[in-house]
Amino acid sequence: MSTSTLVYIPAGPITIEGMLEIPDRAAGLVLFAHGSGSSRHSPRNNYVAGVLRQAGVGTLLMDLLTPAEDRDYSRRFDIALLTQRLLDAARWVVSQAALHDLPLGFFGASTGAAAAIEAAAILGADARALVSRGGRPDLASQEALGTVQAPTLLLVGGLDNGVIELNQLAYDRLRGEKELVIVPGATHLFEEPGTLEDVARQAAEWFAKHLPGEG
Repeated sequence: MSTSTLVYIPAGPITIEGMLEIPDRAAGLVLFAHGSGSSRHSPRNNYVAGVLRQAGVGTLLMDLLTPAEDRDYSRRFDIALLTQRLLDAARWVVSQAALHDLPLGFFGASTGAAAAIEAAAILGADARALVSRGGRPDLASQEALGTVQAPTLLLVGGLDNGVIELNQLAYDRLRGEKELVIVPGATHLFEEPGTLEDVARQAAEWFAKHLPGEG
């Protein structure tokens, strides 16, 4: 069983709306950073989140941009803004008595992966694990890629031409524990049969392994 709560997170001049779902005896909490043009209602990320919860990991899916901001196409690639919003959400989690003891992880898709890396780099040891799905980690700064401590899993479709190479470049710059997995037969959105299920399974295993930490 898990409890579902619609939450409102202060983020500077705006409020982030998100869906928080925590299973019983959760091993941690994963914050989702969606890609360009997506939202917390993304069926793909909601599917992955459901698999994480089945594995005993809490999830927070949220819209890092307001509807008005999202209509400005350039905002979708404003990694600094997306990172700040993600950090605002992480700090809100820590401020909540019922949540602050849960180890934090990040799941980033497309441009959201770059924001997740930047946020994890800033949080240091407080970010326990990170997974990128079809991400653009190359949009993160070289400084962030070189300093992020969270064990990082990069999942890329085998047919996602161009993005594979960008992930390889980012992977080479990561200094901590890392893994790059090419999902056979998958394009950028993992719409092919069985590919999203593969992503969700590997993400759940990564978080289940790394969120508890060395202890």
